[in-house]
Amino acid sequence: MFESLSTKLQNITSKMRGKARVTEADIKEMMREIRMALLEADVNYSVVKEFVADMSEQCKGVDVQGSFTPGQQIVKIVRESLVELLGTGESKLSVSPSGFTVIILYGLQGAGKTTTAVKLAKLLKKDGKKPMVASVDVHRPAAAKQLEVLANGVGVDCYIHPECPDAVQIANEAVEKAKYLLCNYLIIDTAGRTVVDEELMEELRLINDAVNPTEKLLVVDAMIGQEAVNVAQSFEGAIGMDGFIMTKLDGDARGGAALSIRKLTNKPIKYICVGEKVDAIETFYPQRMADRILGMGDVISLIERASVNVDEEEARKQIGRMMNNEYDLNDLYTQFEQMKKMGSLKDLVGMIPGASGKVNEEDIDDRIIDHNMAIISSMTKRERKNPKLLDASRRKRIATGAGVSVADVNKLMQQYETSAKLMKQMSKGGGLKIPRGLGGMKGLGGLGGLGGGLGLGGLGGGSKGKKKPKKKKGRR
Repeated sequence: MFESLSTKLQNITSKMRGKARVTEADIKEMMREIRMALLEADVNYSVVKEFVADMSEQCKGVDVQGSFTPGQQIVKIVRESLVELLGTGESKLSVSPSGFTVIILYGLQGAGKTTTAVKLAKLLKKDGKKPMVASVDVHRPAAAKQLEVLANGVGVDCYIHPECPDAVQIANEAVEKAKYLLCNYLIIDTAGRTVVDEELMEELRLINDAVNPTEKLLVVDAMIGQEAVNVAQSFEGAIGMDGFIMTKLDGDARGGAALSIRKLTNKPIKYICVGEKVDAIETFYPQRMADRILGMGDVISLIERASVNVDEEEARKQIGRMMNNEYDLNDLYTQFEQMKKMGSLKDLVGMIPGASGKVNEEDIDDRIIDHNMAIISSMTKRERKNPKLLDASRRKRIATGAGVSVADVNKLMQQYETSAKLMKQMSKGGGLKIPRGLGGMKGLGGLGGLGGGLGLGGLGGGSKGKKKPKKKKGRR
């Protein structure tokens, strides 16, 4: 997420952090680098100019507070300025006093409106609400069918009428159907175009007048950069908006859209989509996003994601087995399963404070989880239960069955053995001391050992760092 921008800003702020004295030349150089990083991220020029000017003013003659060094205080100002740019506070969905809330999703074709409608419905359903989704796209019948398939997959009510050529009529029918089913939310997926045109706007205006929506949200593709601002301003001028949902933030998004759109439209980003799966949607928190961009982590979002995706009953069983010193390869396999549900490894690593930027990209490969699960699946039940049986001949057979090398099997077993030692230590009440190098990930020792708590067991796949040979003591 904002990978290029994040890396550049982290490098800039890390230079400042250790400075005991910050000169005007230091501030000037930092502002120049920040300006270049933001412009390369496709942030609007006027936004960059104002952002850097305001931050420069704050940094001049900065007062050192508490135990902060001047360098740390500068980093604090950068973070606060970034939060201000993204929008302070959480912007929640408005709720109709009548108890029936209508949400309309706008956007250009390809922005992800249809999948976003179902993602939002699933999120509301998890929160105890009863949503229904409906498609009023009369120009692309496949869109209505796609919505129906996705909605059925997550157990959400859906209304479509592909044979009807009148979008307003379908919208009115959807409202009646949702009320009949006692739904308290109706999410309407509208038609999109490759470009904004008057015909589209007129259709949306008529739908708005017919259903009187509580929330009008524009779905914006984060990968189109500054063009997203032009799209947003066109929709705002024609029909008005209440906020945004940013999609495709898991891709090679440079960040310009998210950083520009809030400032130039004065409308909040309410949700972000970070993947194609129907649960890959998050409430947008400016403070958390600023921390992730600056490499400060986002533990709260990590815990929230774990609480949603990790099976609580299975976690209890694993804790019980851990306390009884019964941790085996079946438990490690379950941890891999739970971890896959939480999203990509790069995204998870970015949420861990201090981890971002310290791990080589080649060491973070989502396929390693599939490979490790294949290795464990190639074992017999007896071997999973008692890993001590895995001699050289058995490991060779398992590698052949899983389609990997014997070295890959050995790496997995090293991860398991280190994790097992950690679990044994915890079961004896010795506290959590994460061994160096656990998880096999270069530059991030110990990440694999988090498996007992967050389902991150065995994360990694890079080779373990070689220990430096001890120097022999010479005789004096």
